[in-house]
Amino acid sequence: MPDAPLHLMGGRHRQSGRITFPHPGDGFDAVALPSRGTLWSYTVQRFRPKSPPYAGPEMFEPWALAYVELPGAVIVEARLVEVEFDAISIGMALELTKVALDPAASAPVWLPAFRPVAEDAQ
Repeated sequence: MPDAPLHLMGGRHRQSGRITFPHPGDGFDAVALPSRGTLWSYTVQRFRPKSPPYAGPEMFEPWALAYVELPGAVIVEARLVEVEFDAISIGMALELTKVALDPAASAPVWLPAFRPVAEDAQ
């Protein structure tokens, strides 16, 4: 739904209660994951990954890849956007957003991403 709030869907194991991402299917109930979390770890992808599996644009620009701890749920991997590489710090507050795999595409594929929470929104 284009106007619905953005969130990731995980799965809660019916017997153990353990939450996973992404939702694995049988034996798990769908659960909306928190849209805010904290930066657990990160790296900067500075070279174009091999194709396949990479299906992004030929013109490669480095990006930050984050592990984001979603409170009471899981740690997810996603791109980190709207922040300079030298301003990234472990523990920073982040919120879910999305990023186009290829910003120049006429019908882009959207990926989950996280960005720093604005100071006044915390």
